[in-house]
Amino acid sequence: MRLSEVVEEYPSLIPVLNRFGIRLGVGDKSVKDICGEYKLDTDFLLTVINTFLNEEYFPEKKLQTFHTSQIVDYLTKTNRYYLRYQLPNIERHLTSFISQSAPGNNTLLLIGRFFSSFKEKLIARIQYDETEWFPYCLTLSNKLQYMTDQEALHLFTSDPKEDAIEELLYDLKSIMVKHLSGEYNENLCYAVIFGINSLERDIKQHNRIRYRILEPMVAAMEKLCL
Repeated sequence: MRLSEVVEEYPSLIPVLNRFGIRLGVGDKSVKDICGEYKLDTDFLLTVINTFLNEEYFPEKKLQTFHTSQIVDYLTKTNRYYLRYQLPNIERHLTSFISQSAPGNNTLLLIGRFFSSFKEKLIARIQYDETEWFPYCLTLSNKLQYMTDQEALHLFTSDPKEDAIEELLYDLKSIMVKHLSGEYNENLCYAVIFGINSLERDIKQHNRIRYRILEPMVAAMEKLCL
């Protein structure tokens, strides 16, 4: 199928495709042709796309067959997308929203502080990923190059968990929906909520791969290294 058809129907995929280096202007090329042009694994791209689009679809066994480096590379690019685009976008709209609303609004000041706290925690986790967690994952993977994917699959387990980053975003959106008062710019308010909701959904999908695929893979490799 043509990639343009997929993007036209699901514009929310644009940030995901950007992480793979794919930019708009794809013409009428098929998904397979685009993957060939960008030297991408077609199977991996399609699995990530389907996982992102459908919350009910999460093929753990399928994702576990991909190499650790592919998973880490995708999560790394996702983190960088948050830093370069999504966080600055929300912050820019939030700053305008607060400055153009009635002064002295305590709820808006609380929202500003809440976002600053969220941003600090997300950046700290991304820095941890970049400097410690992801290098550790790749080091383990390199040690076990002799082992096939199928030999390790029986050690993989899924253990969904709550994530503080997700909870902070949900709380921030909830404060805006439930407790906003006074005069404020409704268009900017919508832009902020839309940005928060988009990031919240993205991080939720990110965390499914992080916690249900990468962490069990690492746990399995740690057992084999003992």
